[in-house]
Amino acid sequence: MEEDEHVLYGGEIPDEGEDVDPHNADVEMTTADDDAVKELYEMKKRLKEMEDEAAALREMQAKVEKEMGAVQDPSGAAASQANKEEVDSRSIYVGNVDYACTPEEVQQHFQSCGTVNRATILTDKFGQPKGFAYVEFLSRKLFKRLSR
Repeated sequence: MEEDEHVLYGGEIPDEGEDVDPHNADVEMTTADDDAVKELYEMKKRLKEMEDEAAALREMQAKVEKEMGAVQDPSGAAASQANKEEVDSRSIYVGNVDYACTPEEVQQHFQSCGTVNRATILTDKFGQPKGFAYVEFLSRKLFKRLSR
């Protein structure tokens, strides 16, 4: 029974006190170590390539952002803000919009007040209508008609 305890697949277990020569180890273990070293080297090489590619992408992104920033000068930003304010001055908020109503129906309903550029019914993240809309008109003449 004692002999069976020391039998191990692939070799014998050394007895206590018996020295094990590391240079006389299994050939499979040495090959596995060499394979592991080669794989580690390949991983490091791929990591270096990815880091270089990431650096190149960051440079290209910075270049594009710089060019985009050069195109949008401060006077252009002020003009954009003025344009937004002008569009807002021609728009109205409409509450209690039926959930089954379409933007075309809202546009058609307000057509008698003036030319409608667009009607927007806001929706939640699931695409369901929120029950209100914004209507943008071509001109501010609408407010004269609505205030009477």
